[in-house]
Amino acid sequence: MNSYQPKSLLNELQYYITPPHDCSYLENKSARMVFLDPVHRIDVVTLSELSRMGFRRSGDFVYRPECHLCRQCLSSRVPVDEFEMNSVQKKAWKRNQDLTVKISKPKDASDLHYALYERYINERHADGDMYPPSQDQFEKFLINSCTDSFFLELWKDDLLISVSTCDPLDDGLSAVYTFFDPDEGRRSLGTFAILKQIEHAKKLGLQYVYLGYWVPDSQKMNYKSQYIPLELLLDGQWRRLNRPLTQDEISQLGDSLMTTLPSGWNNPIIK
Repeated sequence: MNSYQPKSLLNELQYYITPPHDCSYLENKSARMVFLDPVHRIDVVTLSELSRMGFRRSGDFVYRPECHLCRQCLSSRVPVDEFEMNSVQKKAWKRNQDLTVKISKPKDASDLHYALYERYINERHADGDMYPPSQDQFEKFLINSCTDSFFLELWKDDLLISVSTCDPLDDGLSAVYTFFDPDEGRRSLGTFAILKQIEHAKKLGLQYVYLGYWVPDSQKMNYKSQYIPLELLLDGQWRRLNRPLTQDEISQLGDSLMTTLPSGWNNPIIK
Protein backbone atom coordinates (compact mmCIF):
# COMPACT_ATOMS: atom_id res chain seq x y z
CA MET A 1 0.00 0.00 0.00
CA ASN A 2 1.45 3.37 -1.00
CA SER A 3 1.71 6.45 1.17
CA TYR A 4 -0.41 9.36 -0.13
CA GLN A 5 -0.28 13.05 0.76
CA PRO A 6 -3.28 15.20 -0.35
CA LYS A 7 -2.79 18.92 -0.86
CA SER A 8 -4.14 20.46 2.32
CA LEU A 9 -3.13 22.20 5.53
CA LEU A 10 -3.07 18.77 7.21
CA ASN A 11 -0.08 17.34 5.38
CA GLU A 12 1.74 16.69 8.63
CA LEU A 13 -0.64 13.75 9.14
CA GLN A 14 0.04 10.40 7.48
CA TYR A 15 -2.35 9.20 4.77
CA TYR A 16 -2.58 5.98 2.78
CA ILE A 17 -4.44 4.91 -0.34
CA THR A 18 -6.09 1.54 -0.89
CA PRO A 19 -5.78 -0.62 -4.02
CA PRO A 20 -8.83 -0.58 -6.34
CA HIS A 21 -11.83 -2.54 -5.07
CA ASP A 22 -15.51 -2.92 -6.00
CA CYS A 23 -17.49 0.28 -5.54
CA SER A 24 -20.17 0.11 -2.84
CA TYR A 25 -22.46 2.52 -4.71
CA LEU A 26 -22.12 1.88 -8.46
CA GLU A 27 -22.20 -1.50 -10.18
CA ASN A 28 -19.26 -2.55 -12.33
CA LYS A 29 -17.14 0.31 -11.02
CA SER A 30 -13.96 0.20 -8.97
CA ALA A 31 -13.07 2.55 -6.15
CA ARG A 32 -10.07 3.64 -4.10
CA MET A 33 -10.00 5.30 -0.69
CA VAL A 34 -7.51 7.70 0.85
CA PHE A 35 -7.50 7.28 4.63
CA LEU A 36 -5.81 8.78 7.63
CA ASP A 37 -3.46 6.50 9.56
CA PRO A 38 -5.89 4.99 12.12
CA VAL A 39 -3.33 5.14 14.94
CA HIS A 40 -4.08 8.88 15.17
CA ARG A 41 -6.84 9.96 17.54
CA ILE A 42 -7.91 13.29 16.11
CA ASP A 43 -9.56 16.24 17.82
CA VAL A 44 -12.73 18.05 16.78
CA VAL A 45 -10.81 20.79 14.95
CA THR A 46 -8.90 18.28 12.80
CA LEU A 47 -11.98 16.18 12.02
CA SER A 48 -13.88 19.35 11.13
CA GLU A 49 -11.21 20.47 8.69
CA LEU A 50 -11.08 17.01 7.13
CA SER A 51 -14.90 16.98 6.82
CA ARG A 52 -14.82 20.28 4.95
CA MET A 53 -12.35 18.63 2.56
CA GLY A 54 -14.71 15.72 1.87
CA PHE A 55 -13.55 13.11 4.40
CA ARG A 56 -15.87 10.83 6.39
CA ARG A 57 -15.42 8.64 9.46
CA SER A 58 -16.20 4.93 9.81
CA GLY A 59 -15.07 3.45 13.11
CA ASP A 60 -11.42 4.35 13.57
CA PHE A 61 -10.99 5.20 9.89
CA VAL A 62 -11.29 8.67 8.37
CA TYR A 63 -11.42 8.35 4.59
CA ARG A 64 -12.25 9.98 1.26
CA PRO A 65 -12.88 8.37 -2.16
CA GLU A 66 -10.08 8.93 -4.65
CA CYS A 67 -11.27 7.24 -7.85
CA HIS A 68 -9.96 7.36 -11.40
CA LEU A 69 -12.39 9.07 -13.84
CA CYS A 70 -15.22 9.25 -11.30
CA ARG A 71 -16.11 12.06 -8.87
CA GLN A 72 -19.66 11.03 -8.00
CA CYS A 73 -19.13 10.79 -4.24
CA LEU A 74 -20.21 14.36 -3.43
CA SER A 75 -19.92 15.39 0.20
CA SER A 76 -23.21 17.00 1.20
CA ARG A 77 -24.27 19.21 4.09
CA VAL A 78 -27.48 20.99 5.13
CA PRO A 79 -27.28 24.64 6.29
CA VAL A 80 -29.59 24.22 9.26
CA ASP A 81 -30.75 27.85 9.62
CA GLU A 82 -31.97 27.94 6.02
CA PHE A 83 -33.38 24.42 5.77
CA GLU A 84 -37.13 24.12 5.17
CA MET A 85 -39.04 20.86 5.38
CA ASN A 86 -40.89 19.67 2.30
CA SER A 87 -44.35 18.13 2.57
CA VAL A 88 -43.03 14.57 3.05
CA GLN A 89 -40.65 15.66 5.79
CA LYS A 90 -43.38 17.64 7.55
CA LYS A 91 -45.55 14.51 7.66
CA ALA A 92 -42.67 12.47 9.10
CA TRP A 93 -42.11 15.17 11.72
CA LYS A 94 -45.75 15.23 12.81
CA ARG A 95 -46.01 11.44 12.79
CA ASN A 96 -43.23 11.05 15.37
CA GLN A 97 -44.04 13.67 17.97
CA ASP A 98 -44.72 10.89 20.48
CA LEU A 99 -41.02 9.92 20.52
CA THR A 100 -38.44 11.00 23.09
CA VAL A 101 -34.85 11.95 22.23
CA LYS A 102 -31.96 10.81 24.41
CA ILE A 103 -28.23 11.46 23.96
CA SER A 104 -25.77 8.73 25.00
CA LYS A 105 -22.15 7.67 24.55
CA PRO A 106 -21.36 4.81 22.15
CA LYS A 107 -19.16 3.19 24.80
CA ASP A 108 -22.33 2.77 26.90
CA ALA A 109 -24.11 0.78 24.20
CA SER A 110 -25.92 -2.30 25.49
CA ASP A 111 -27.30 -5.52 24.04
CA LEU A 112 -30.42 -3.47 23.28
CA HIS A 113 -28.48 -1.34 20.80
CA TYR A 114 -26.87 -4.31 19.09
CA ALA A 115 -30.18 -6.20 18.82
CA LEU A 116 -31.73 -3.21 17.02
CA TYR A 117 -28.70 -2.90 14.72
CA GLU A 118 -28.78 -6.64 13.93
CA ARG A 119 -32.48 -6.57 13.03
CA TYR A 120 -32.00 -3.48 10.88
CA ILE A 121 -29.14 -4.97 8.83
CA ASN A 122 -30.87 -8.35 8.48
CA GLU A 123 -34.19 -6.92 7.33
CA ARG A 124 -33.19 -3.76 5.45
CA HIS A 125 -29.68 -4.42 4.09
CA ALA A 126 -29.36 -8.15 3.52
CA ASP A 127 -28.12 -7.36 0.00
CA GLY A 128 -25.37 -4.99 1.20
CA ASP A 129 -21.74 -5.36 2.16
CA MET A 130 -22.58 -5.05 5.88
CA TYR A 131 -24.53 -8.34 5.84
CA PRO A 132 -24.38 -10.49 7.89
CA PRO A 133 -24.09 -8.31 10.99
CA SER A 134 -21.96 -9.31 13.97
CA GLN A 135 -21.10 -7.92 17.38
CA ASP A 136 -17.51 -7.37 16.26
CA GLN A 137 -18.66 -5.45 13.16
CA PHE A 138 -21.01 -3.32 15.27
CA GLU A 139 -18.24 -2.39 17.69
CA LYS A 140 -15.66 -1.61 15.00
CA PHE A 141 -18.13 0.42 12.93
CA LEU A 142 -20.12 2.37 15.52
CA ILE A 143 -18.58 1.96 18.98
CA ASN A 144 -14.90 2.43 18.21
CA SER A 145 -14.12 6.01 17.23
CA CYS A 146 -11.09 8.21 16.76
CA THR A 147 -13.11 11.16 18.08
CA ASP A 148 -15.83 11.96 20.66
CA SER A 149 -18.98 10.64 18.99
CA PHE A 150 -22.46 10.36 20.48
CA PHE A 151 -25.71 8.48 19.89
CA LEU A 152 -28.93 10.41 19.24
CA GLU A 153 -31.57 7.89 20.30
CA LEU A 154 -35.33 7.86 19.67
CA TRP A 155 -37.50 6.09 22.23
CA LYS A 156 -41.16 5.13 22.15
CA ASP A 157 -41.88 4.96 25.89
CA ASP A 158 -39.34 2.35 27.09
CA LEU A 159 -38.66 0.94 23.60
CA LEU A 160 -35.53 2.00 21.67
CA ILE A 161 -36.53 2.34 18.01
CA SER A 162 -33.80 4.43 16.37
CA VAL A 163 -30.11 5.27 16.90
CA SER A 164 -28.09 7.86 14.97
CA THR A 165 -24.32 7.97 15.41
CA CYS A 166 -23.09 11.58 15.21
CA ASP A 167 -19.70 13.26 15.27
CA PRO A 168 -19.45 16.79 16.71
CA LEU A 169 -17.63 19.27 14.44
CA ASP A 170 -16.71 22.90 15.03
CA ASP A 171 -19.26 24.00 12.42
CA GLY A 172 -21.87 21.25 12.64
CA LEU A 173 -22.72 17.60 13.20
CA SER A 174 -21.64 14.74 10.98
CA ALA A 175 -24.38 12.12 10.53
CA VAL A 176 -22.32 8.92 10.52
CA TYR A 177 -24.98 6.19 10.47
CA THR A 178 -28.60 5.59 11.51
CA PHE A 179 -30.30 2.27 12.23
CA PHE A 180 -33.90 1.81 13.32
CA ASP A 181 -36.73 -0.65 13.97
CA PRO A 182 -37.65 -2.18 10.59
CA ASP A 183 -41.19 -2.85 11.87
CA GLU A 184 -41.86 0.90 12.20
CA GLY A 185 -41.89 1.63 8.46
CA ARG A 186 -44.93 3.91 8.69
CA ARG A 187 -42.97 6.37 10.82
CA SER A 188 -40.28 7.18 8.19
CA LEU A 189 -37.67 6.98 10.94
CA GLY A 190 -34.74 7.57 8.58
CA THR A 191 -36.21 10.92 7.57
CA PHE A 192 -37.19 11.85 11.11
CA ALA A 193 -33.72 10.99 12.45
CA ILE A 194 -32.13 13.46 10.02
CA LEU A 195 -34.67 16.13 10.96
CA LYS A 196 -33.86 15.64 14.66
CA GLN A 197 -30.13 15.95 13.92
CA ILE A 198 -30.83 19.21 12.08
CA GLU A 199 -32.87 20.41 15.06
CA HIS A 200 -30.11 19.36 17.49
CA ALA A 201 -27.42 21.17 15.48
CA LYS A 202 -29.55 24.30 15.40
CA LYS A 203 -30.06 24.21 19.17
CA LEU A 204 -26.28 23.98 19.61
CA GLY A 205 -25.77 27.02 17.38
CA LEU A 206 -24.02 25.02 14.66
CA GLN A 207 -24.21 25.76 10.94
CA TYR A 208 -24.46 22.37 9.24
CA VAL A 209 -25.44 18.74 9.34
CA TYR A 210 -23.06 16.77 7.14
CA LEU A 211 -25.02 13.96 5.47
CA GLY A 212 -22.10 12.10 3.92
CA TYR A 213 -21.78 11.30 0.24
CA TRP A 214 -24.55 11.84 -2.27
CA VAL A 215 -23.95 9.71 -5.38
CA PRO A 216 -26.19 10.91 -8.26
CA ASP A 217 -26.17 7.57 -10.11
CA SER A 218 -27.08 5.60 -6.96
CA GLN A 219 -30.86 5.52 -6.43
CA LYS A 220 -30.54 4.56 -2.77
CA MET A 221 -28.64 7.79 -2.09
CA ASN A 222 -31.09 10.19 -3.76
CA TYR A 223 -33.01 10.85 -0.53
CA LYS A 224 -30.18 13.20 0.48
CA SER A 225 -31.00 15.55 -2.39
CA GLN A 226 -34.41 16.25 -0.81
CA TYR A 227 -32.94 18.27 2.06
CA ILE A 228 -32.98 21.77 0.59
CA PRO A 229 -30.97 23.90 0.48
CA LEU A 230 -28.11 21.42 0.18
CA GLU A 231 -24.44 22.23 -0.24
CA LEU A 232 -22.28 19.90 -2.36
CA LEU A 233 -18.49 19.73 -2.47
CA LEU A 234 -17.82 20.00 -6.22
CA ASP A 235 -14.19 20.04 -7.31
CA GLY A 236 -13.01 21.41 -3.99
CA GLN A 237 -15.70 24.10 -3.62
CA TRP A 238 -18.94 24.00 -1.64
CA ARG A 239 -21.79 24.95 -3.98
CA ARG A 240 -25.45 25.48 -3.21
CA LEU A 241 -28.33 23.35 -4.47
CA ASN A 242 -31.39 25.59 -4.17
CA ARG A 243 -34.16 23.21 -5.19
CA PRO A 244 -34.66 19.47 -5.70
CA LEU A 245 -33.33 18.24 -9.04
CA THR A 246 -35.44 16.32 -11.53
CA GLN A 247 -34.34 12.81 -12.40
CA ASP A 248 -33.02 14.07 -15.74
CA GLU A 249 -30.95 16.71 -13.95
CA ILE A 250 -29.59 14.14 -11.51
CA SER A 251 -28.60 11.92 -14.44
CA GLN A 252 -26.97 14.89 -16.18
CA LEU A 253 -24.97 15.74 -13.06
CA GLY A 254 -23.94 12.10 -12.64
CA ASP A 255 -22.76 11.88 -16.24
CA SER A 256 -20.72 15.06 -15.89
CA LEU A 257 -18.96 13.65 -12.83
CA MET A 258 -17.71 10.67 -14.80
CA THR A 259 -15.58 13.09 -16.86
CA THR A 260 -14.99 16.79 -16.20
CA LEU A 261 -17.63 19.17 -14.85
CA PRO A 262 -18.31 21.78 -17.56
CA SER A 263 -17.66 25.38 -16.59
CA GLY A 264 -20.87 27.12 -15.51
CA TRP A 265 -22.92 23.91 -15.51
CA ASN A 266 -26.56 24.68 -14.86
CA ASN A 267 -26.02 27.90 -12.92
CA PRO A 268 -29.73 28.40 -12.12
CA ILE A 269 -29.68 25.15 -10.14
CA ILE A 270 -26.27 25.19 -8.46
CA LYS A 271 -24.49 28.42 -7.65
